[in-house]
Amino acid sequence: MRARSDAGVGSEARAPLTPLVAPTEGASAGSSSVIAALLPLMAVVLVGFCLIGAAMPVLPLHVHDGLGFGPVMVGIVAGSQFCSALLARLWAGSVADRWGAKRAVMIGLVGAAVAGMLYGLSLPVTSPIAAISVLLAGRAVLGAAESFIITGATIWGLARVGGRNAGKVIAWMGTAMFAAFAGGAPVGTWLYERGGFRAIAAATAIAPLLTLLLVMFLHGAVPSHRESPSIIGVISRIWKPGLGAALGSVGFGALSAFSSLLFVERGWTPIWLPFTSYAVGLIAARILFGHGPDRFGGARVAVVSLLVETAGLILIAVAPSGMLAAFGAALTGLGYSLVFPGFGVEAVRSAPAESRGVAMGAYTACLDLALGVSGPVLGLAAGAAGIGSVFLVSALVVAGAIAVGAPMMRSARAG
Repeated sequence: MRARSDAGVGSEARAPLTPLVAPTEGASAGSSSVIAALLPLMAVVLVGFCLIGAAMPVLPLHVHDGLGFGPVMVGIVAGSQFCSALLARLWAGSVADRWGAKRAVMIGLVGAAVAGMLYGLSLPVTSPIAAISVLLAGRAVLGAAESFIITGATIWGLARVGGRNAGKVIAWMGTAMFAAFAGGAPVGTWLYERGGFRAIAAATAIAPLLTLLLVMFLHGAVPSHRESPSIIGVISRIWKPGLGAALGSVGFGALSAFSSLLFVERGWTPIWLPFTSYAVGLIAARILFGHGPDRFGGARVAVVSLLVETAGLILIAVAPSGMLAAFGAALTGLGYSLVFPGFGVEAVRSAPAESRGVAMGAYTACLDLALGVSGPVLGLAAGAAGIGSVFLVSALVVAGAIAVGAPMMRSARAG
């Protein structure tokens, strides 16, 4: 398919979108106009992910305390979402390229509601093995659904503002997602304390359906329905930035799966504080420095950010108090904030313009692969050496991403 030309005004971009008309790739869009064009899509991601993210701080408690499983199963349940997201990324990107980003987003929202229903169906089951199986199915459906939502929204944003603003698109869509996680964490804890996991299941099922109503009123773009270039060819172009993003994302996996258990183990409250601190740090960095990858180069910004993320993870591991651990989580979010869009700029600019959906799907799949594998592996580390060791191991892995980004930075400078 050739849905978009190198100028960013292919058949999708020529279709009426909204009163907010996207600039072409060759145009230089100001930051305010880019944000204005992306705002409706950010609202979709924000609302869609808010109560999806409500399960993040309480799911480990439900698996560990409610169902009686150990840290390895906690890691498996957390990682299962990312494994299914990995399998769905290329599919989501292909749907966005061929049938339109709006359709991809709508498919994702319906899938997220189904996941919430599966959460609910796991509760009446008395056998812990059967209950965890249904819960794993819900996590798998949710992972695929999130792939369609965030991939579709990102491609939709690229169609609106052009590839020259790829860093801003990736950063602002991620900002909306993590803002949803920041709000969802305390909301999820509040729901869990008052209604147990049943309340989480109900909220997870209802919120995406409400968001679907919002999407129906947004104008999508008309796809050309032509075939896209070889997936293998696209992957061969983006695997290096994908590897950097994968290694750099392990810190997020550690924090999402094990920070609440760390707080419970050490008697720190509230348990949602590291999630919200992480998200606040990430959002603050993207508001202040979101233009960085487009202006200074994605690899350069990613390498600097990796250093900050590594320091934050080490601080969580050695923190003597909950407040210092929360500060480490905020530092981790501050660092990771521009790792993903930094490497993402390199990925988008390496891929053909007509295959951006597949390119973004493949790029994000690298993140899912890392998170899916790291969950159980970090669970083994927690079982062998304690919860705190999870964050030290993650810091080492994140620091390893610098070895991927540094050569890319030198190549860009030489070019």
